Amino acid sequence: MDKPHLSTQFDTEINAVSTRVLEMGGQVESQLAQAIYALRHLDIEAARTVLQVEKRVNLMEVEIDADITQIIAKRQPTARDLRLLVAISKTIANLERAGDEASRIARMARDIVESGTPMSIGIGDLQHGSDLAIEQLRKSLDAFARLDEKAAVDIVESDSRIDDEFEGFTRKVITYVMEDPRAISTMLDLMFVAKAIERIGDHAKNIAEFVIYIVRGTDVRHNKEAFREVAGSL
Repeated sequence: MDKPHLSTQFDTEINAVSTRVLEMGGQVESQLAQAIYALRHLDIEAARTVLQVEKRVNLMEVEIDADITQIIAKRQPTARDLRLLVAISKTIANLERAGDEASRIARMARDIVESGTPMSIGIGDLQHGSDLAIEQLRKSLDAFARLDEKAAVDIVESDSRIDDEFEGFTRKVITYVMEDPRAISTMLDLMFVAKAIERIGDHAKNIAEFVIYIVRGTDVRHNKEAFREVAGSL
């Protein structure tokens, strides 16, 4: 966070918390990439790594929230500073949920390996959507680090790309099942993965919306008109 505050100690504390948020975001990015790798290659060790990282991510959320509570209690921030702390708290909640989605994918990969269930249909079709989700998450964290409102607006506007990927994959699943009804169980599993990827994209969008809230003081969540006003002013 680059804008100076009257309290040097407050700046130091905020910068420390912000650094932890970015570290947490990096862990979640790694989780997602490893989870997709585990599913695509049926790599049980990669899946286990994702589940180990989940514990660290959960702990980081608790620790960062405790730091935020302490800062509020000690510094009694007002206006923009309080918006920043609230947005950070919501950001780490979204990161933790994105990590949960990655862990679900990893658990599915682990269960497939342990059960010996074949799953060779359609996994590659998920790669593009997962790449987009990782890209969105990375961009949202970069926008958070720089408080870049323009970048945040671009992220929100491009969220539909992941939604389009999900809809396209859904159509492919229907086609697979019509051609081979025996694939229903496998395809349902992959649909859960596709939905997890879409939710990760949603969490990235939410983080971008919090950046707008910090900078502008405008809550654009579920408010298309407010978002259009922000976007139109840039």
